[in-house]
Amino acid sequence: MKLISKIKKTLMLFFITVLVILPVGAFAQSGTHTVSPGDTMWKIAVRYQIGVSELIKANPQIKNPSLIYPGQKINIPSIDDVKALEQQVINLVNQQRASRGLPALKGNWELCRVARYKSQDMIDKRYFAHQSPTYGSPFKMMEAFGIRFSAAGENIAYGQKTPQQVMNSWMNSPGHRNNILSRTYNQIGVGVAKASNGTYYWTQMFIKSP
Repeated sequence: MKLISKIKKTLMLFFITVLVILPVGAFAQSGTHTVSPGDTMWKIAVRYQIGVSELIKANPQIKNPSLIYPGQKINIPSIDDVKALEQQVINLVNQQRASRGLPALKGNWELCRVARYKSQDMIDKRYFAHQSPTYGSPFKMMEAFGIRFSAAGENIAYGQKTPQQVMNSWMNSPGHRNNILSRTYNQIGVGVAKASNGTYYWTQMFIKSP
């Protein structure tokens, strides 16, 4: 691992190879969901691309999350502004890849969620590293969240205020650029979190899924 400091913009990269698969989802909206017959908290979470734990936390009125009924109103946590920033980074990654004749990486909302947790963890635990005191290495963290893969990589950064700025920083660093332009990976997750002092923390996670 290598730490690169550049005019108050900080970056780190990581990659590792291990082993196997993963589902993907599309961009979704937030708000209120009315429970339909057959709905479960898991199905609703997948539909709106959020974690079950976040969904449960947003609905303290539901005493038993395993028992929901048609007609109930479920609050969907609104993080559309965060998702929009993350999607911009994914779009910029794929623009860079397309300009070099490389296939686009498929955005994976579950991997975005993991990357978002990593960015927030760096803020909460006051560190900047691939090794998390909470989750361990990036690949251990992915596995703990149920992500399956045959190869994985991570780029992290902090201090950049926009998706374009963080992409410029990563693309100007050979190691980070190699992860972004790697032919090994076929899916990507991006997570951003904002510290109380206004500093943004960014995480890109890459995987190869059959």
